Order: sequence, then structure tokens, then C-alpha cells
Amino acid sequence: MTALLRWLAALWLCSLGQAAVAGAFIDAGRPTPAAWQAAEVLADAGTEGLLPQDYDAEPLARAVAGAAQGPALDEAQATRLNTALTNALHRYLTDLHAGRIDPRQIQAEFTASPAQPFDPAATLQAALAAPRLAEALRAAAPRIPLYAHLRTALAHYRTLAGHPAWATPLPPLPHHRKLEPGQAWTGLPLLAQRLVVLGDLPEGTLPALVHDAVLQDGVKAFQQRHALAADGVVGKGTLAQLEVPPERRAQQIALAMEHLRWTPLQRAPRMVVVNVPEFVLRAYEVQGGVPAVSLSMKVIVGKSLKTHTPLFDEPMRFIEFSPYWNVPPSIAREETVPRLRRDSAYYAQQGFEFVDGNGQAATTLSEEHLNAVLSGQMRLRQRPGPRNALGDIKFVFPNHSNIYLHHTPSPQLFARERRDFSHGCIRVEDPVALARFVLQDDPAWTDERIREAMGRGQSHTIRLPQPVPVVLAYSTTVVKDGRPHFFADLYGHDLRLEQALRHNALARQAQRQAQ
Repeated sequence: MTALLRWLAALWLCSLGQAAVAGAFIDAGRPTPAAWQAAEVLADAGTEGLLPQDYDAEPLARAVAGAAQGPALDEAQATRLNTALTNALHRYLTDLHAGRIDPRQIQAEFTASPAQPFDPAATLQAALAAPRLAEALRAAAPRIPLYAHLRTALAHYRTLAGHPAWATPLPPLPHHRKLEPGQAWTGLPLLAQRLVVLGDLPEGTLPALVHDAVLQDGVKAFQQRHALAADGVVGKGTLAQLEVPPERRAQQIALAMEHLRWTPLQRAPRMVVVNVPEFVLRAYEVQGGVPAVSLSMKVIVGKSLKTHTPLFDEPMRFIEFSPYWNVPPSIAREETVPRLRRDSAYYAQQGFEFVDGNGQAATTLSEEHLNAVLSGQMRLRQRPGPRNALGDIKFVFPNHSNIYLHHTPSPQLFARERRDFSHGCIRVEDPVALARFVLQDDPAWTDERIREAMGRGQSHTIRLPQPVPVVLAYSTTVVKDGRPHFFADLYGHDLRLEQALRHNALARQAQRQAQ
């Protein structure tokens, strides 16, 4: 008990500036029901994808139990334990609500909330007045359906940790290539077992002697949930995903929950969200205080190796029909100018022109103009038309990265499972539907009028009467129809987040040991 009290005294001394909730957790030298509930909440932090040790859950639980079973605490001891519980809950609430890192650590430039800053002390006070403390504290978590679904998925995958289905690896594929329909394979029993455990095959499904139709359906369901071509064939990609153990998936889900804590998804009645690693855009409307999906479509994002699509949020303010494409200087320097020097016919084919600092256009291809582009005295611009890189519409949300949503003259790329082909901007599969969503407050903008403006061939920009927030987000786990779907860590942001969280946890541990 003496060691515990020394530990509590250290916490108290470093927290003198923080006010405790007077008498909330200790009464007459004994822990109140709220103290037991608080200790349970901290010990259960893992259900939210957090780490109980970050909130001193174990020593606090021992201290509460010691105060209940041993001699009654004197006034100073009661104050220290009360303060320690209060401070731990403040940290827990802050982490649960806003996350454990600055999102800029993973290159996310989200704007701060315009609302009142989160007040953990006021939240705790209100929770203590509620009938059930744990439920009241949980309200500090993101109030969007996806977060709650991820919490459920996290609990499920943690129950699968250490499952015998992953005790041994799957054997090599037939001929070290792939498992085709009708083929035999020594790994079929283990494959069937894993698919049953993961819910991609019904309970009680028995392994077959060959890769039959039942197993193929299970493989297809698994492939659909892991961003793979759902062909029922087990190749190297599918085998690699099958080998990922449930505890690793649980960690991936926890990282997705962390992303949601600081991704701004509840700030307007309508908004457009692009989940970059999923290659999907969703348009949301708030219904009954909860965001609901009104529109969903495939997108193409920046290449993983070089031209990442940045993460940020800005309001969409303009739509440009039949847009010009101002070739970014980096693309002009590295790609377009060298191509034009090799192939002068490319200039007319693509409808390029040169524009000087006064906005005057020159249509003649010359070495002088190319040099002027390289020196920054002119820029290359592509005129509206069927070959325009932006397609026939551009959705503008002004930002320092010069990123926008647009259509494309190459819609066939939307059929690919992996769609990181752009220089950073985002190509949308159904621009008419997106324009209709953005312009829905103006009934004059029908589908026919939108298509007519897109096909006119003359650039025309309109200002939105009400800006629509656009969020470029990053989550490698999404729950659809009650099933978790997993995506590749396209830009390594999950890896950076995991490293940042580990570094922060070690720093906290060192700080506690130094006290």
C-alpha cells in the first residue's frame, strides 16, 4: 500500500494545476461506486482502440481495491486518489474524443474545429451526473455510425486472436502459382476453416477434396472484403491477405478508429468525403443528427510511389464546366515539355496552348515558348475538349496543393480494383451525380442542364450559393453491411500512425517512471 500511495502522491504533485471532481470517487475514505466504474472504464480502454496503460488503469484499479479493503484513507490520501482518477479520466476523454497524436504527424492537414474546444472536465462532470458513467463517457467518442461499427468489429477480431486456424501457415499454392477452380490442394481444409472463422463461409461448411463452388464463393466474399478481384481464384495476393492474423486486423481497425477521431466528418449538413485507400467518394447528408450516405462512387487518386493525394479539408466553392487544364509546372517540366520536344504532333492532338503572365494565349509550338514554360514565364494550358485531362467538369475547393475533383477522358480505369493513377487530383466516376448533389438547392440544375454545360466545349464557372465541405480522408478499414472491409496502406499513413503512437506510449512510460 505504501508504494501505491507514493505513486499516487507523484501523480498528485505533477497535477496540482488540475482541479479534481471533489469527492466524486472517495467518500469517508472509501471508494464510491463511481470510482469502481471509473477504474473499469480505464481498464476497458482497449474496446475503444486505446491502451489501458496510457491511463494507469492497472495501478489505479489496485488503489481503488486497496482503499475498499484496507484501512479507510485519510483526507490527503483520499484527495490524491480522487485527483489521480480524475486526471486519468481527463486524458482518456481527450484521447477518445480528439485522438492521441497531432494528425500532421502523418501528413494530414485538417482544420481545427470551429466549435468550442473539447472540455474533458465538463464532460466528466456531466458524466458523473448521468445514471451510467461508462455510457456517458463513451459519448465523447466520434458520433458517427462508422466508429460504432468499427468498435464492434474490433471486439470481434480480438476474440479471434490466437485462433488455431492461424497457428500454422497455409502450404504453398499448387505449382507455386494459384489455386484454380476444380484443383486439389493440401491447404483446402485450413482455407475452409479460416473462411468459416472470418464469416466468409457459413458455419459447418466442410472442406472439399477440390476447390469447388462452395469454397469459391467463400473466397470471393473474402476477396471483396480485402480489395481484391473477386474471381474465386487463390493467387499470391489473396494468399497474402489470408495469412494476416486476426490480431493484426484488430490493430488495423484500431488505427482506423484513431483516424476518425480527428477527421472532420460532422461539421455541415452536407459534405463530400473521399476515402483515399478505398478509392471511394461518398456524399453525406445529416439526417436526424447522423450523417447518412446519399451518393457513393469510385474515384482515382494519386500514385502511391510518387504523387500522393494529400489529406485535408476545404469547402467546395466552384464548379467549372468544360474546364481548361493548367498543366502544373512540375508535370510540364518533367513530362509534357520533354514529350512535346520528342513528338510535336502531340501538341495539336491534345489541344495545348501557351499562356503568358498577362493571360494572353499563344497557339504556336516553338522552342522559345517551351523554354518560357521551363523558366516560369509562360504556362501550358489544355483547351476544353474530349482529350482534356480534367474531362468535362471540375469541382473546385481552393487549397494550397491545387487539388480538385474532376472527370476524366479515360473512364475505363474505374474498372480496376486498385486505382492510384493520378498526379494527386481525384477523378470521379459519376460527375453528373456529384454535380446534382452539390447543386441540389437549385432545382434549375437538372441532369440535362448539367450534361449540356459539360458538353458545351466552352469553359464556364459557377459559384456555389452554399459551399460544400470536402474531406480527403484515410481509413484502411470500413464496415459495409455489417462486415469489415480492409484496404492496403496505400501511402504508408497507417505505418506512420502506428510508429507515432508507439513513440508517444514509450514517452509516457518514461515520464511515469521518472516521477
